[in-house]
Amino acid sequence: MVVPSLEQHLVLPNIEYLKATNEWHRLFTVALTHAGLLHLGFNMYSLMVLGNPLEAAFGPQKLLFVFFVSLLTGSLASSYFASVYSYSVGASGAIFGLFGAMAIVGKSIGADIRSIVVIIGINFFIGFAMGGVDWRAHLGGLIGGAVATQLVMSKR
Repeated sequence: MVVPSLEQHLVLPNIEYLKATNEWHRLFTVALTHAGLLHLGFNMYSLMVLGNPLEAAFGPQKLLFVFFVSLLTGSLASSYFASVYSYSVGASGAIFGLFGAMAIVGKSIGADIRSIVVIIGINFFIGFAMGGVDWRAHLGGLIGGAVATQLVMSKR
């Protein structure tokens, strides 16, 4: 059965709403919602392209740790800086965290990471140019993913 209002219970509102309603689960459920098939498709493709090599490098548990830390930090940044009447959708904060993880891993093995930095920059530019894209979630996820990856790599 399809529940038409289900998305309304999963999207990410601003932090004041979360505090008032105690619906902290939305920091994670936002990743289950998307603004159409194109948004979902790009996130799934990015997850495949970034997730497969990172899973090979870390293993599935550590990849999930990086993913969920990125999702949480992206969601917190988005919610904290969101206006009262806006909400966010998507898993892009977590995806940007995987971009950050890829840059950290590449740098640690001595790879040329300029291409990943360019891809991150292009994605930020597209987000600003298009409008309606939550760059705060992207930045929060990127930072969270980089920090989580440093933690994962220090535990080897």
